[in-house]
Amino acid sequence: MKRLWPYLRIAAALLALTALTRQLSREIQTAREATTAWGSDVPTAVSNYLSFFTVLSGLLAAVALLVGAGWMLRTRRENRAEPRWLAVLLAYASTYMITTGIVYNLLLRGIPSHTATEAWTGETMHVVLPAVMLVDALFAPRRRALGWRTGVLAVVFPLAWGAYTLVRAPFITDPFTGAPYWYPYPFLDPHGEGGWPSVLTYIAVIAGGILLIAEVVVAVGRHRGGSPHGHRPSMGSPSTTAGAAADADPRPHPHAHAHPHQLRTTPSHAPQEPRDSGPVSSATPRKTTPS
Repeated sequence: MKRLWPYLRIAAALLALTALTRQLSREIQTAREATTAWGSDVPTAVSNYLSFFTVLSGLLAAVALLVGAGWMLRTRRENRAEPRWLAVLLAYASTYMITTGIVYNLLLRGIPSHTATEAWTGETMHVVLPAVMLVDALFAPRRRALGWRTGVLAVVFPLAWGAYTLVRAPFITDPFTGAPYWYPYPFLDPHGEGGWPSVLTYIAVIAGGILLIAEVVVAVGRHRGGSPHGHRPSMGSPSTTAGAAADADPRPHPHAHAHPHQLRTTPSHAPQEPRDSGPVSSATPRKTTPS
């Protein structure tokens, strides 16, 4: 499985990119075929498409899978854990795609969409890719343990995206209905039932859900992950104690690699005073041996 995993990542990434590209082409085609001024603007159609959290999360997941696969192939002869930057990238991509799958299937499935989404692209982005990222978080080899703060910081991007969406929406005309605003998801529309209290509640709940999912992903990584060199010794074991001592004092021990019989005291080479052992013959000088 370790040898196959990078190729599974590449296949999933290519599937995601294919679905995203197909969906983008459909959005552009729909804009070109529109008969209204607000629906025929191609740049607006493209920017609207790139404003979906699903699309942004899908792009991030595809990039993370490709980069992760490339790193695994490049270091396939090694056994060290993935670098921290890659572990963070995969953790966030998994968190956002898992969140996308949960939110879509709980809140948005069955609701009529005004986009030009095709069935297979929608299922790929809302079911297949979230499942892939979940499996990757649970079973991918050579994972690295991350700190809990990584999970907390996972909410920064979704909150920034939410702020961007709410600020941008009043300046965009809905390309399908002509309404003087456009929101990518109905639960973010303050003109709907519940108004702003409902929108803010959804944002708070989803942000809390993202934080929870991110910490679960981090917890799984901490359970399965290893050190930068791929080793996960148990706490209190001799290897852990020795490793901690080595980290505390990087200076090599003078007898670290000596044989037990070589640990005897070696004579000093410093010149010392000869012993007074009585008269010495002038014909035969006495050799002085170090003490």
